[in-house]
Amino acid sequence: MDFDFAQAREHMVEQQVRPWDVLDPRVLAVLAELPREAFVPAHLRTLAYADLMLPLAHGEVMMKPVQEGRALQALLPQAGESVLEIGTGSGYLTACLARLAREVVSLERHPDLAEAAAARLAEQAVTNARVVAADAFAWQADGAFDLICVTGAVAQVPAGFLHWLRPGGRLFVVHGQAPAMQASLLQREVNGLRETPLFETELPYLAGAEPRPRFTF
Repeated sequence: MDFDFAQAREHMVEQQVRPWDVLDPRVLAVLAELPREAFVPAHLRTLAYADLMLPLAHGEVMMKPVQEGRALQALLPQAGESVLEIGTGSGYLTACLARLAREVVSLERHPDLAEAAAARLAEQAVTNARVVAADAFAWQADGAFDLICVTGAVAQVPAGFLHWLRPGGRLFVVHGQAPAMQASLLQREVNGLRETPLFETELPYLAGAEPRPRFTF
C-alpha cells in the first residue's frame, strides 16, 4: 500500500500546526499545498509530516513542522518583501518563504546541501529563491532585506545579521541556551530593536554561533 502523503500533509496542518496557534490563512495554505516529502531525504520520506526534527547531512536538521509554521507566521512575508534565510538545509522553508514573499536569498555553508536544495526548488518550480553556498559569518550582502529567517539557534543574536535588516524589517531567531531557548521576532524601529518573545523551543546551533565555553577553576 502506497503512503498517502496528501493525507499526512492535511493531518500535519490540522493536528500539529493549527493547534500550535498558526492560524494565518496564507501560511496554512502554503503548508497545505507544498509537498514536504519532496524536500526530505528519500529514506525518511514517510516521516516528512511527523512532529520531529529530521536529520540532514553534516549534522544539520529540518525543523519540526510546527516550528516552521510559527516562524512563517511570525515573519508573515508579504508579496513585495525580500527575505534572507540563514541556513537553507533541505530547502523546504526556503520554498515556503518564496511562496509568500517577492524573493528569497538563502545561505547554506555546505555546498552539497546548497546544491541539493537548489535542485529541489527547481523541481518545485520555485523561481524566486536563490541558494548561495556561503558561511553567513563571512558573507557580504549587496543590500538589506525586509525579513531575515535564522534556521539554527544562536547563543546571542549576531550584530552582523541585524545590519542586513532594513528599517521596519523583521528577524526570526531562536537564541539562548538549551533547554530554555527563546524564539523571538526582532523588529528594527526608529529607536532601535523591539523584541517580541514567541515561544520556548530548542534547535541545534548555527556553526559559529554556539555559546562560549565556560571555564571553571
